[in-house]
Amino acid sequence: MQNLLSELKAIVGSAHVLTEGDLSAWTQDWRKRSHGKALAVVRPASTDEVAQVVKACADFLTQHPESGLSIVPQGGNTGLVVGSTPDETGRQIVLSLQRMNAVRSVDAANLTMTVEAGCILQAVQEQAETAGFWFPLSLAAEGSCTIGGNLGTNAGGTQVLRFGNARDLCLGLEVVTPQGDVWQGLSGLRKDNTGYDLKNLYIGAEGTLGIITAATLKLYPLPKAQLTAWAAVPSMEAAVQLLGLAHQHLGASLTGFEMMGQFALSLVARHFDNLRVPLFQESAFCVLLENADAESETHARSQLESLLEAALAEGCVTDAVVAENLAQAQTLWQIRESIPLAQAQEGLNIKHDISVPVSAFATFVTRTDAQLAQAIPGVRLVNFGHLGDGNLHYNVQAPVGQDAAVFLQEQEARVNQIVFDAVLAHGGSISAEHGVGSLKVDHLSHYKSPVALQTMRAIKQALDPLNLMNPGRVVRLSA
Repeated sequence: MQNLLSELKAIVGSAHVLTEGDLSAWTQDWRKRSHGKALAVVRPASTDEVAQVVKACADFLTQHPESGLSIVPQGGNTGLVVGSTPDETGRQIVLSLQRMNAVRSVDAANLTMTVEAGCILQAVQEQAETAGFWFPLSLAAEGSCTIGGNLGTNAGGTQVLRFGNARDLCLGLEVVTPQGDVWQGLSGLRKDNTGYDLKNLYIGAEGTLGIITAATLKLYPLPKAQLTAWAAVPSMEAAVQLLGLAHQHLGASLTGFEMMGQFALSLVARHFDNLRVPLFQESAFCVLLENADAESETHARSQLESLLEAALAEGCVTDAVVAENLAQAQTLWQIRESIPLAQAQEGLNIKHDISVPVSAFATFVTRTDAQLAQAIPGVRLVNFGHLGDGNLHYNVQAPVGQDAAVFLQEQEARVNQIVFDAVLAHGGSISAEHGVGSLKVDHLSHYKSPVALQTMRAIKQALDPLNLMNPGRVVRLSA
């Protein structure tokens, strides 16, 4: 494959075709569950270079089908389902989009901004705010994840109940196809009924149908005030009841509703002693609410206090605090975002990113907790997530004293079956916002409609007949 590597160096420059040295930043996944081997890491600087790289690889694979060459598109490499790192064959090109990080334009009248795929999410948020607008996609990895990866996995985060997932914040895409052609779909139109909505084929496809190189995103006016409250609730049923009250009292101003179990918060208190976790010792769950108001801080505070008074009167909240300033609000959010980090310090764990209807949340948690406790005495459950949109990070930690790596190896398949079967029984999904990647691809045959899988395979086969793009992720071409 030396001729191919020489051609790629001619396209992007020798300094941006990496084949030697420590490549773990591109070949090891964020959770350190998988460490692959890349034929090369290629770092193009423009859409034209991406297209040339893909065309060169497609031509090579056509001439040498026995090579097994393929491309793994990669953004910030912060994914949680091993969908953007190479396998161990050494026959995959990691195509990193991190050099493509320009904000191409901001259209204030149209409330849109167009950015390249390698833009860090936090940088997009900051650029929008500088222009006087709000880009509301927000998640724990926002300091390192990229817009291309966010769209490739249809990322969620903490604002979904108000603004939707990444696909709901995107109006248009620029995509390099598996043949090396460029689809210029960077429309800022909110209405365009001229055929299939192609952008939604690529959003959530995890790079298996093409490579997103740029996107036109929706912007919103900055709120006049954002207030944060932390409430202790006695049960999951009470948390769901509080959510209903929040919708009634806050309406569209409700932009965050995060649920955190007592054990999850105890891990933060244990591993981050600089953070004072409020109200969790005597409460089964805590809820973090955000009220983003278009009128004033006085109005926002009045709304929030009215909600909490009603919740206390109905008994679904036992105690609550409202952040008095931005620093206090940031600390409360830091506690929430520290749960995955605290869990990692506690040891390897079995992660689940599932969704069920909000109405089924309490039953799902109660029944699944009991099933796991019966199957594995002493198992510890780290429940937290986006209750406002029905997304729960239902993670399973080894019993105290048990080796975490051994627990993961011996119990993961058993735990997954219990959890996924329960998700299916409650009308849910085994992947709410993290994607499918390679970790969940083989589960889909059990938990997704055969008709849906057949249709997905047909789309993959039609758009990428060489199976060049991220093979073995999301859907396998063979049943």
